[in-house]
Amino acid sequence: MTQPRKKGGRRGNGMSRRELLQAGVTGSLAVAVGRVVPAAVRGSAETAPVQAAPFELEEATIAQLQAEMNAGTHTARSLAEAYLGRIEAIDPSLRSVIEVNPDAVAIAVALDAERKAKGPRGPLHGIPVVVKDNIATADRMATTAGSLALVGAKAPRDSFVAERLRAAGAVILGKTNLSEWANFRSSRS
Repeated sequence: MTQPRKKGGRRGNGMSRRELLQAGVTGSLAVAVGRVVPAAVRGSAETAPVQAAPFELEEATIAQLQAEMNAGTHTARSLAEAYLGRIEAIDPSLRSVIEVNPDAVAIAVALDAERKAKGPRGPLHGIPVVVKDNIATADRMATTAGSLALVGAKAPRDSFVAERLRAAGAVILGKTNLSEWANFRSSRS
């Protein structure tokens, strides 16, 4: 026995035929996408966390790193190499760094020479940093904003953020992952 329709075409259960169809289509699409999207994109239970060796610089502050460079304990090059090694060791399971700057060590070496000749250029002189992939950098790294539509895109000039980081002496080690268009269209990284 069918229930009489209420105002708005709804039956007694509070859901119209249109809402029922929309819910059915949405559920079907969710199931279909779940089957099509590879496990590497979804993140699988098979990806176990990596137990990396202790990292001496894990809790180091910028002030401590600057003091160590001033004392000669570390150089911009040794810091860049240490952090690049850390990325290489643990990032395969994290998948947080999408591109490493191929010129990072050369930039660090140049900053070491500059520190020796003129002193530090700014508060971040020789400090390794990574930036999100929506920060344009005019170097050999692509800027994709997390979108497949921009794979391989090269920025014609540094963004304001990258420009200021470089002016302060930072070594941009690489680009980190983010959801497409920086969470504008998706929250999946």
